[in-house]
Amino acid sequence: MALNFANNNSLSAITSLPASVSGGGMTLISTQTASSSSTISFTSGIDSTYDEYVFKFIDIHPATNNVTFQFNLSVDSGSNYNVTKTTTFFNAYHGEGGGGGVLQYKASSDEAQSTSDQIISAPLGNGNDECVSGTLNLFNPSSTTFVKHFISSSAGYNEADYSDNCYIAGYGNTTSAVDAIIFKMSSGNIDSGVIKLYGIS
Repeated sequence: MALNFANNNSLSAITSLPASVSGGGMTLISTQTASSSSTISFTSGIDSTYDEYVFKFIDIHPATNNVTFQFNLSVDSGSNYNVTKTTTFFNAYHGEGGGGGVLQYKASSDEAQSTSDQIISAPLGNGNDECVSGTLNLFNPSSTTFVKHFISSSAGYNEADYSDNCYIAGYGNTTSAVDAIIFKMSSGNIDSGVIKLYGIS
């Protein structure tokens, strides 16, 4: 077998990619900033353009103490957020004082064929320095053949002064196209924070 070597190994010599090679990457579609917001909804930009969408939530801070960050899906452009979901939820946490150090499955935060909002964080405090950040990946939402899988991971400041990492996976049990998503707290407003929507190519 013959080996071929490039004569010029400098990346700076590459001025363009062949048409058949895709550069890939993340494309920012929209950004929303919370300011005492009851909800943050994305009702456009989720379509058949991409097979995967990523939501990055950054420093989401609740107005109310001891609440969770949640989401739900829509198949009617946001008129209703009530897609049936089946999910799993586990988290790891460790306290500022050295307590905890626990990894657990949390049955009270999962869904079994439920239209309720899906929890994606531990209970959050509303102290000035308390918030949650993370990602939510939504796969092929425009499919009219398959269910809609999603995965989320987050790092939050638990209201009991714990570092809490939550991991959620599941599916929206619908073959209708999902075209909108809503984020909110289990109670009260999203006091501040940013959510960015990306398409993955």
